[in-house]
Amino acid sequence: MKTNNILKKLCDIEKLDKEQAYEVFKLSGYDLTKDRVEGYLSDDDSKEFLDCGYEALGSFLDGLIIHKRGESNSKKNDTPISLNNNLILKKLRIAYELKEVDLYQIFNTVEIDITKGELNSLFRKEDHKNYRACPDSILSLFLDGLAICEGDI
Repeated sequence: MKTNNILKKLCDIEKLDKEQAYEVFKLSGYDLTKDRVEGYLSDDDSKEFLDCGYEALGSFLDGLIIHKRGESNSKKNDTPISLNNNLILKKLRIAYELKEVDLYQIFNTVEIDITKGELNSLFRKEDHKNYRACPDSILSLFLDGLAICEGDI
């Protein structure tokens, strides 16, 4: 799934305009301009369009966690982490303080019947024997379900 599409869906879910999205980026300490954020949120065929990339999306997700939950007292890990769909799910779970029952509700809303084992496998570390890579289709449907359920969770 394209990082720009994920960013746009999250801004829609949070009802963030470009200025507010910029502020969420800044919460994570990510250095960028308002024009860059506008480019990230522009349509793909627009001349202002800029590719968001995984680094920027990861910073937005970190900012979203701070925006939703407040600043953490724990020491920040400055080691860059390779962002993938599983990590995006993990960061969203943290930001929205989603419990297992909430995750089931979100998946059920978009008609995904997921077992406990399948759900747990999405949140395991990559080197775990029961790890399962999250496909783009599952992440996209999860975001759709989150948009539907956001007020209920």
